[in-house]
Amino acid sequence: MKIVVTGGLGFIGSHTVVELQNEGFEVVVVDNLSNTSLSVLDGIQNITGKVPAFEKLDLREKEKVQNFFKRHPDISGVIHFAASKAVGESVENPLLYYENNINTLVYVLQELQLKPEANFIFSSSCTVYGQAETMPITENASIQTAMSPYGNTKQIGEEIITDTAKVTNINAILLRYFNPIGAHPSTEIGELPIGVPQNLVPFITQTGFGLRKELSVYGDDYPTPDGTAVRDYIHVVDLAKAHVIALQRLLNKKNTAKVETFNLGTGTGSSVLEVIHTFEKVSGKKLPYKIVGRREGDITSAYANTDKANTILGWKAQSTLEQAMASAWKWEQKIRG
Repeated sequence: MKIVVTGGLGFIGSHTVVELQNEGFEVVVVDNLSNTSLSVLDGIQNITGKVPAFEKLDLREKEKVQNFFKRHPDISGVIHFAASKAVGESVENPLLYYENNINTLVYVLQELQLKPEANFIFSSSCTVYGQAETMPITENASIQTAMSPYGNTKQIGEEIITDTAKVTNINAILLRYFNPIGAHPSTEIGELPIGVPQNLVPFITQTGFGLRKELSVYGDDYPTPDGTAVRDYIHVVDLAKAHVIALQRLLNKKNTAKVETFNLGTGTGSSVLEVIHTFEKVSGKKLPYKIVGRREGDITSAYANTDKANTILGWKAQSTLEQAMASAWKWEQKIRG
């Protein structure tokens, strides 16, 4: 079966391509290389023994999207990762986020609705919950006002998919991730941020390697045990495997609704300081950091109730924070030579 993975050379996308190929799927990767590099294809090949088909394509170009789907009429499913993903950047440049995260989604769905049957996995986020009222967060938690344009694009994206599925042959699963970290155990692929990392863990590993002078911790006055923000950090390989299981659910027509939603996390919250101390433990290095003011768009705490995914998908995160941080550090050391 042929599966299209948009943003398939990105951090989560590339790990998902590996898991798909390991399960025997034929994968076509679409990516505009805005936040990754072609070298990721080599990493995927080194792990799986197979190079996925690749097309450099910017999904904001509607005619090129139409042309792509005309050339691939035999697609069984789409896993849609392609999007901009940094909370802070989205606050500074909202229109980039609305164009890149909403227009691209609409153009892909417009092509899928022409097919007699279509299966769609959406890369959503726990940001749709805003600052949830209770922890851990279940899928039934109310959708709060988004704290950032990035979070808003994920809320709007879910609404667009839900509205479209009602009146088309598209079946969809919305996967709300918490915070993906780590790298493939082979160290062939991992997180490759271009420029200054927008996410905590690559900034930590780059600082640990000496590329950055120090890490800024945004706020130590949150109402949490140590005053720093709490998140649910999930190993990217665990996350990737959940995508394959969700896709198989749709392909095997096991879904009980046109659109289903699942949280993907570990169920455990860790503070920024806990992540720093875990890095220090696995690396044997002291990490220089300073406390600075809170960052606009950041929430206090978010960690998942994963009972639904555990029970219905039969999926559960396996790796610990220590294992994930160790893999991220191993990856950082490899790419720095």
